[in-house]
Amino acid sequence: MPYYETVFIARQELSDAQVKELTEAYSKIITDGGGKIHKTENWGLRSLAYRIRKNRKGHYVLIESDTPADALLEMERLMRLSDDVLRYMSLREESLSDGPSSILDKGGYDDKDKRSFRDRDNRDDKKKEAA
Repeated sequence: MPYYETVFIARQELSDAQVKELTEAYSKIITDGGGKIHKTENWGLRSLAYRIRKNRKGHYVLIESDTPADALLEMERLMRLSDDVLRYMSLREESLSDGPSSILDKGGYDDKDKRSFRDRDNRDDKKKEAA
């Protein structure tokens, strides 16, 4: 079966418990359709880049699954009909990811690394000016 990665954005008025119930309901559709859920991540309440249906924030959720296309289409159909889901996107993947997603991965490139590169570049510029 193909691997899919689905991210959906739920309304900001929902509580964390309601978002968890929504995620479990969509996961159940996939498992009932013969698929397997490999990973679910709740990215929390985040600001949107632009307003969607008068909302400035939304709860982001990632679901990685190994599922037949029919179960995925049914889940997307129910997301489309739900008033609680602002946007969703499903992508087909070649393989499943290892570890947390880049959104939750804190061990990668961060602001501290940016500062060190910027400071080093500024020191190099000052050396050139002095010469």
